[in-house]
Formats: sequence, C-alpha cells, structure tokens
Amino acid sequence: MHVLITGAAGMIGRKLTARLVKDGALHGRTIDALTLIDVIPPEKPAGFIGRLDLAATDLSAPGVAEAVVAGRPGVIFHLAAIVSGEAETDFDKGYRINLDGTRALLEAIRKVGDGYRPKVVFTSSVAAFGAPFPEAIPDEFHLTPLTSYGTQKAICELLLADYTRRGFLEGVAIRLPTISVRPGKPNRAASGFFSSIIREPLAGMDAVLPVDESVRHWHASPRTAVSFMIHAADLTAAQLGPRVALTMPGVCCTVGEQIEALTRVAGDKFASRIRREPDPMIARIVAGWPSRFDPRRALALGFACERSFDEIIRVHIEDELGGNV
Repeated sequence: MHVLITGAAGMIGRKLTARLVKDGALHGRTIDALTLIDVIPPEKPAGFIGRLDLAATDLSAPGVAEAVVAGRPGVIFHLAAIVSGEAETDFDKGYRINLDGTRALLEAIRKVGDGYRPKVVFTSSVAAFGAPFPEAIPDEFHLTPLTSYGTQKAICELLLADYTRRGFLEGVAIRLPTISVRPGKPNRAASGFFSSIIREPLAGMDAVLPVDESVRHWHASPRTAVSFMIHAADLTAAQLGPRVALTMPGVCCTVGEQIEALTRVAGDKFASRIRREPDPMIARIVAGWPSRFDPRRALALGFACERSFDEIIRVHIEDELGGNV
C-alpha cells in the first residue's frame, strides 16, 4: 500500500509517520511506499523499508498536487494547514493554504480518473462550529464558524463530502479537539496556551496564560489524535453514510481544571510558573469556539480518547519526557 501524508513535517504528521512505520501496515495491508510532503523538508522516518519520497513543497502551488498523487496513493492523510492564529492575522495565506491547497488536492485526485478512488482522511477542527452553542454540541449542530480558520475547515468539509458523493474519492473528515499537550516550541495557534501552560512548567520554564481560568475547552493528546486518524482510515463508506465529517471525542475542562490537574500530577511548584497576561485578541478568538460536545457517532464508530486531563498530562510525560518530570 502507498500512503501519502501532507503536512508531514508538523508535529502530528511526524507522529503519524512514526506510528505507521512502527505498525508497518494499514487496513491489514503492508505499507510498501510512503510519500511525505510539507513546506519544510520532512524528516526521513527511521526503520522504514520501502519506497520513500520526501518533498518540501507547497500543495497550493500550480502542478504540485498533480505530482504528489501521480503515484496513486491508496490512502491520503491530509494534514497540511496553517493554524488558527496565523489564519486570522494573514487572511490571504489562510485561504491559500487551508482552502486552495485542499481544493487542489481534491481536483488532482479527480483528474487522475481511470477508477482511482483513494481514501482521504482530512483533519478538520471543532473551530468549524460557532456560537451561540447549546450545553453540549450534538452531531447535527450546524456549522457557523466565527473565525477564518474555522470557515476554511468548514468549506473543506463540504468539498470533501461532495467529491465523495460524486465517487471521486472516499473521504472522512475528523474534527479534532485542541491537541494538548503539544511538544516542542509554541506555534501561532490561538489555542497554543492550552499546551504551553503545561509544557513549559514541566520543562522548568515560565508560561503565559492569556485568558481567564474559567475558559472551558475540548482536548485530546497527540497520541490519541494519531489513533483517530488511523481508525478513520479503516472506516468504510457504509459505516459513514452520507455525512463524512465526524466530531472526535475529547476531554472537557476549564483552564483552571487543567492547572489543578498539573498540580495533582506534578506538584504545586509547576503550577506556580504560570503567569497571567490577558490577550484580548486570543480571548476573542477562543470565545467563539465550542467547549463541549456529544460525539455519539464517533463513539459508536469506535473512536476513543483519554478520560481526564490528568491522563493527557501523563501521556505527555511518557511520550515526550521519558516518563520523568
């Protein structure tokens, strides 16, 4: 099987690649070819035996999408995107990367023709929803995003559903919770503080909290995000039906409850490293995001996640800190 990953140099892309290489198979079929692309050079995965193509390229540039699907990958994980804060501050770049790049990929698949019908797993976001919200957002809730990033994701969900309906591909969109705790350096995501208030203190550094502790949000770990994608790739068209977008399960908690979990898992001294510095722009963006879901379809289809934020912190300590604080 040939697998293509866009956005492969990003954190989730790297973790997904490592998991696929470790498993060695998908759908019960051996992965014998792997194509990894991103705007920066993806890393060569250790231990992969098979045909490997690495490319630093922009999917939205003319001819790029056609080139990456020319080898007819059977499964495509489309992760390439710019994050919420950057999409909000750079309108043109957000639409070019998040929307035009996705449309180019879908069109390139369609133009191959000749019976080519790959599985496409698209990482959407809970930012596709917008206020006002009910107590818990059901699967049938309408998409009314209040950010450019959420709008771009919502449009791509509709495109994926239509290309699937027309028989050009088999698509599934998974609306990811905010992924916490993200390893590495902070990015420009408006949601980045959800990770930094845990990651930095555990690394012995100070962290900035730009919103009130009462802010409530929906979380899953990077480990679980990768599991979501692999499970999504195994779903059949019959299982999904006409609604190809699914809201993933997550852990619902306030920022204050995150900090309490940090204290329980690691101790008081780590929480004391969090510094409160309100940021009105971030607060405005986050206020337009949903915070609690009722993801019955995803749960019925076998998706699962952590049960508490304590568990999410422990996953970070195990996966990124070698099990030690």
